[in-house]
Amino acid sequence: VACCSGMALHGGIRPYAATFFIFTDYARPAIRLSALMELPVIYVMTHDSIGVGEDGPTHQPIEQLASLRAMPDLHVIRPADANEVAYAWRAAMERTEGPTMLVLTRQGLPIFDRNKMTSAAELYKGGYILSREKSGAADIILMASGSEVWLIVEAQETLAKEGIDARVVSMPCWELFLKQPQEYHDEVIPPEVKARLAVEMGVPQGWHQWVGDGGDIIGITTFGASAPASENFKQYGFTVENVVQRAKKLVGK
Repeated sequence: VACCSGMALHGGIRPYAATFFIFTDYARPAIRLSALMELPVIYVMTHDSIGVGEDGPTHQPIEQLASLRAMPDLHVIRPADANEVAYAWRAAMERTEGPTMLVLTRQGLPIFDRNKMTSAAELYKGGYILSREKSGAADIILMASGSEVWLIVEAQETLAKEGIDARVVSMPCWELFLKQPQEYHDEVIPPEVKARLAVEMGVPQGWHQWVGDGGDIIGITTFGASAPASENFKQYGFTVENVVQRAKKLVGK
């Protein structure tokens, strides 16, 4: 990781470093210096959650997302599917005034049908409406990043069958979203919709700025566990059923 900064300073090459996301703890000083020096280094970090499975809590990131989002001038992008990954790479390559980190899963993820949903090119804005509510106004806004986006898409369909109209917002890069004008923020997350639910496999710190006082967050406030990924997801509440239940509670149904 530190070598990449040297290569970026030399010029003539766009260096990238790749490893498990948890190991950013060891590389943090070098990552911080690349941000401080505004170097266009790209970091590709995989195995980003309790989905790591049997390797257990030593290899399962919990607080890393929040701590790296807190680092000035580092863009952290956590894509929801292969199309978002492609645009994340493009965003990283086009950025020359600082480092970009791609945070990816271990497990495979569904690819969203972009003929029915919004183009993944909207990743450039950091957050966008992936799937709109069917009526004129949303009853609740569901938001997530990365692998959890498919959960809220599935939850949207289940909620619709119960008469609850949800909007799905993908939030791959907070730093890019924060650079958008307030008008865009209000378009994606309307202030009048107080029922908001964020879903992310990490500490909930930071999500409060998006869900507000009337919202809720499904996150993780303990370390992980050594178990198959599917068991971990169930144990920590990252299931469609739990998302639906928490959403219904927010809208009072």
